[in-house]
Amino acid sequence: MINYSTFLWKSPLDEEAVEKAYAKNQVTKVMTFDEFVKHIADHNGVFTRGTVKGVVSDTCSCLVEMLLNGYKVQFGELGVFGISITCDPAETLTKFTADNIKEVNIVFTPGVDLRDLRSRAEFVPVASRAAQTATLKAEKNGETTVDLAAAKGDSSTSTPGGSTGGGGETPLG
Repeated sequence: MINYSTFLWKSPLDEEAVEKAYAKNQVTKVMTFDEFVKHIADHNGVFTRGTVKGVVSDTCSCLVEMLLNGYKVQFGELGVFGISITCDPAETLTKFTADNIKEVNIVFTPGVDLRDLRSRAEFVPVASRAAQTATLKAEKNGETTVDLAAAKGDSSTSTPGGSTGGGGETPLG
């Protein structure tokens, strides 16, 4: 299940752009490495958490080693890992040196299992993080309404006194 909230946005690069609605996924949790290892071990049952942790850790080390040796690594159904580099240009080919290279970036191309997550996903609309935070704060303070415009930092719709002219206060309940 993928939680998402919606927001209005327009490109600051286009003066004639109009606001349009977009969605942003809401991260439910950042799973730690140990939690992920336990999850894998619990799914399989044959290997202990220690074995899974060792294999995954060694996999990461070996993946880095192969990428630094200039290999692309095809990782089964997961996908392909490779690298790209970011550099500052030089005026000529002879003036270009390794010092011009500023970053080594990981390039990941999803495999079969990761390509079409959209068709397998279930989406659930939720309030924005700002609205969730404002609601919790209001509940703790014994308040019965929330000024969403103020919570989101939108001073254009707030009136003095904290309410919005367009019905921006939302009753709690």
